[in-house]
Amino acid sequence: MAVFGLVSAVAGFVKVRYLIDKAIIDNMIFRCHYRITSAILFVCCIIVTANNLIGDPISCINDGAIPTHVINTYCWITYTFSIPGQHGRHIGTEVAHSGLGNDNAEKTFHSYYQWVPFMLFFQGILFYIPHWFWKNIEDGKVRMISEGMRGFLVSNVEERLSRQRRLVQYMVDSLSTHNTYATGYFVCELLNFINVVGNIFFVDKFLGGAFLTYGTDVVKFSNMNQESRYDPMVEVFPRVTKCTFHKYGASGSIQKHDAMCVLALNILNEKIYIFLWFWFIILSILSGLAIIYSAVIVMMPTTREFIIKRRLRCRSSQEIEALIRKVEVGDFLLLHLLGQNINVASFGDILHLLCNQLVESPDVTPSAPSTLEMAPPALEMDPINNPLLKNLQMEKV
Repeated sequence: MAVFGLVSAVAGFVKVRYLIDKAIIDNMIFRCHYRITSAILFVCCIIVTANNLIGDPISCINDGAIPTHVINTYCWITYTFSIPGQHGRHIGTEVAHSGLGNDNAEKTFHSYYQWVPFMLFFQGILFYIPHWFWKNIEDGKVRMISEGMRGFLVSNVEERLSRQRRLVQYMVDSLSTHNTYATGYFVCELLNFINVVGNIFFVDKFLGGAFLTYGTDVVKFSNMNQESRYDPMVEVFPRVTKCTFHKYGASGSIQKHDAMCVLALNILNEKIYIFLWFWFIILSILSGLAIIYSAVIVMMPTTREFIIKRRLRCRSSQEIEALIRKVEVGDFLLLHLLGQNINVASFGDILHLLCNQLVESPDVTPSAPSTLEMAPPALEMDPINNPLLKNLQMEKV
């Protein structure tokens, strides 16, 4: 029950953290990295540290010359080993357990199990870092300029139109000044892709070069004949290993004591890492496609037109094409993010007003104002009537 309590705490944190009225500042694949993947890794970290699921993580037996708690502790903090050449042999006749046999043969040493919780926790942080960078670069811009319009229409029509006009005026005044903003977003998307691919090779190094082909080996195993197949998970995550303990005898001679250890923790590790293998592969493919999609948006204005037209099917194509010709990539990204936060009707009205202003004033010189300059002069210093200034003061407090 303690495990479920910890997992519920993480789930509650995620729910509170992400279901509050927050502005959407990225796409679905971006959120898969810092929301879903980080949460998965943190939950796995909790599971592998919960001994009440499987009992003791390691249990060793020996000839009785060494107390059980001593040999358990020693083999856990040092290492155990298996014999690669003994895997796949018939258990009970040829070998006692898979991977056990003559100690004079080549050995594979296992000590990763001590570091699995730390590794999972560290990976969870790695998947959150690109979002942290982007959140600092974005600095609440979308939340600030869409305040009061996210998720619903303001009941007061005059107030809604006033907010829309202020937002449009901000876009006109700051036209062509958001390319650095867009560059930060695309760089963080690239960081997501580099991070997930890097984690695949990072885990492969951590597991001694067995992770790259781990998933394909397990799939092949599942398709083999039941009587002749050999489980590759047992080789990567052995359940029974050996451990050697040396001590001085009564006459001062060095005595060698062999122990056979059951690594119960590996029954969880093998399931966690087979899931992570498939998840990382899927996520890396999706992240690569997201980068290609972003590159197409940057290089092809027609793609930007298609995105806006798909969101606003009822609007004139000529109006949307005229708008796309007036804005640059950074402006389009900001409009696209606003479209994810504002309902379709209100977003359509904003684009219509923006298009009218840009067509009527084609020689607009961008001045890169702050979001406070969106408010009319009479309301700029009045925090009661100016919701943007009021929210900014509340954030400072």
